[in-house]
Amino acid sequence: MAYRLIYLESYNKKATKFIKKHKELLKQYEKTLKLLELNPFHPSLRLHKLQGRLEGLCSVSINITYRIVIECMIEDYKIVMIDISHHDEVY
Repeated sequence: MAYRLIYLESYNKKATKFIKKHKELLKQYEKTLKLLELNPFHPSLRLHKLQGRLEGLCSVSINITYRIVIECMIEDYKIVMIDISHHDEVY
């Protein structure tokens, strides 16, 4: 069963800015989203729980530098898209 990605309005705004700034990552970003829908546990996504201020959220990698912060509701096959940023940034 495929997972359903839920895009918050705040996420969509950040993602639009991100893609405008990093046009070279568009294909990689799209690939990440497709893989996230099919299998969020795929090893290339490097899904992991976050700690500290972001405890309760998870992160998947677009590449070594950028990530997408998500709320995983794996039991409902829903993934809420929260933020897209540099790995060192905290939204």
